[in-house]
Amino acid sequence: MRSPHHIPTQDSTNPYEELGSWEPEGPQEFGEFQRLQEPVEDDPWSPPHHGRSGRRRRRGRGRFAGLPFALKVVCGLVALTAFLVLADRWAVLYAEHRASDALEDRLKLSAAPEVEIGGFPFLTQVADKRLDSVRVTVPDVAADRISLARVSATARDIRLNADGLTDIRGADIRGVDGDVLLSFDDLNRELGASQVTFSEDGRDRILARGTLPVAGHDLRLRADARIRRDGDRGIDTEVGGMRLDIGDLATYRPGSGASEGLHLTRESATALSRETRKARALLAVPSVVRALGVPDATVRDALNSEAALSKLTGRPDFVRQAMGLNLVDLALENPELLQRLGFDPDLLDALPRLTRPVLADRLSLGFRLPEPERGDLRLRDVRVEQDGIRVRIAGSGLAVGS
Repeated sequence: MRSPHHIPTQDSTNPYEELGSWEPEGPQEFGEFQRLQEPVEDDPWSPPHHGRSGRRRRRGRGRFAGLPFALKVVCGLVALTAFLVLADRWAVLYAEHRASDALEDRLKLSAAPEVEIGGFPFLTQVADKRLDSVRVTVPDVAADRISLARVSATARDIRLNADGLTDIRGADIRGVDGDVLLSFDDLNRELGASQVTFSEDGRDRILARGTLPVAGHDLRLRADARIRRDGDRGIDTEVGGMRLDIGDLATYRPGSGASEGLHLTRESATALSRETRKARALLAVPSVVRALGVPDATVRDALNSEAALSKLTGRPDFVRQAMGLNLVDLALENPELLQRLGFDPDLLDALPRLTRPVLADRLSLGFRLPEPERGDLRLRDVRVEQDGIRVRIAGSGLAVGS
């Protein structure tokens, strides 16, 4: 009988000795054990994907797949709208290019104009055969003797005579407004021939300064012109203050007034009063004596006495009286006398032909607007600005094409 506190004794056999004494019963049993230890190549081991990237990919695919149908429809409409906008803008560019080519051919322009069609969408306007606005900018337009630097006009409420975008035969324009610029740079090149420059001198006046070749001499030119409207369709210039300076010798002003003609400058008249030989030759001409208003007895004494001549030419009013002589008349009667005073005979012969109309024509800036086939086109305002002469234009009821 066992005691309740009996502890069984353990087996004293060593398990490692038993394992070391074990031997396989045969080659077949060993081969099966070896195959169990070889790794399986068909199913290589890899760690499980517990990172964030895997979760994000699975979560993203699920989110896209779960988009509401309404949102998908909105995305599709946005894409379709973008496509229609691109198609509309392409149609605008095509129409602007066709219109530019047509204007260049019709007006025989040296450069293609810029055409900008306003309003959106464009295709619905074409379908309705009506355009909100079209802005045209034409550079370098010939107008009589001068070139218009830029013509810009905006046409509004345009009714098209068309059968589609590619078959526009004409248009009726309800209203037009724009402006024409006569650039001073172009005027300097075309009228001044790089020798005369034009500049602003107030709202309606311009100045002309430069040189004018006459009979081989470059005479200094000074003139001013008033710009004014010529009716409702043109502008004209009233040239005044024309003056040609022959160095410091004399000044020529075309015309028949008392202050016009060929006159000595103050410098040359003062020099004449000191040169007794030239003064005596001048006093020997009766017409000069009458023009000077010198008594005959005084003139006779001056021609016979050096002291009397010096006294006459030394008077304060002699220089003023000499400047008042019109040398054009004197040149006709005594051309050799003016040669002694330093004038070129060819120049004296050419100056009388430079009349006021001739000089005014050289400085004329006028032009007229073309007559429209239908409707009304007229000037609205003319003003002189820093870069040139700007003319505002307005029109209504105009027609283009058939």
